[in-house]
Amino acid sequence: MATLRWTHASLRTLVGELRRKGIRVGRSTVQRLLRARRYSLRVNQKCIGGPHSPERDAQFRRIHAWQRHFLHAGWPVLSIDTKKKEPVGLFKNVGRTYRRHPRRVRDHDFRRDADGLAVPYGIYDVGRRSGFVVLGRSHDTAAFAVAALRAWWRAQGRRRCPHARRWLLLADCGGGNGSRNAAWKVQLQRLADDLRVTITVLHYPAGASKWNPVEHRLFSRISENWAGRPLISFPTMLQYIRGTRMASGRRCSAVMDPRHYPKGVKPTKEQRAAIKIYEHTTLPKWGYTIGPHHRN
Repeated sequence: MATLRWTHASLRTLVGELRRKGIRVGRSTVQRLLRARRYSLRVNQKCIGGPHSPERDAQFRRIHAWQRHFLHAGWPVLSIDTKKKEPVGLFKNVGRTYRRHPRRVRDHDFRRDADGLAVPYGIYDVGRRSGFVVLGRSHDTAAFAVAALRAWWRAQGRRRCPHARRWLLLADCGGGNGSRNAAWKVQLQRLADDLRVTITVLHYPAGASKWNPVEHRLFSRISENWAGRPLISFPTMLQYIRGTRMASGRRCSAVMDPRHYPKGVKPTKEQRAAIKIYEHTTLPKWGYTIGPHHRN
């Protein structure tokens, strides 16, 4: 019995094993006995965390303090990240919708059958509790991430906070806006020079991305809005994103970026040396400020 204490065997298999041992029993009896002993089919539960950095809590406290300072000053606090990439086409999308009949979709999610791969880059304005998404169709690169920030500035930022000379970005440690991504810092330098703004970036520790506000205040609501609906085209995805409401009641804004952003582009030594970066004295690996070379 010890070898069957934890098993994924079906009731039929269990009944067969018992009968081979000479025990005459039916499926309903086995099921009743298992339930009486609190056995049931269960899925794996994600609850064991990996090793955490001893500096993890200090970084969370620092992020909170910087947020309060920037919000009090009226400067933008932007939570940024790339949402899960989605194949575009008549594919199954997790979730359920009220319909008379189920929607018929492809039986396999082969990339070759997709019309493209959507890369949604989200920008959540913490102070104004508003969301902005740039829907790309290329790659999640540093150039794409900064292009999304430019799009936010043109569409919303320069109207809402035209005189803000400082930005605070809250980002994860990986991806196009990763803490060790040199191309990300080079692109941020170009943005700082073009807009004459000083950009402070604070990264969440590895494994802590779910606390990034963009995840649970923007991306989760988008997923709920299009749950169970096939993402058949890029215009359809834009429509679902624009129909998403934030907790503040505001609808999310979204634009399309059809440009191609190649992967593997590495900055030169000259470009790295030209970055006007100030690494913070506390946890510099997760916090730095990039200023413009010239101001108005």
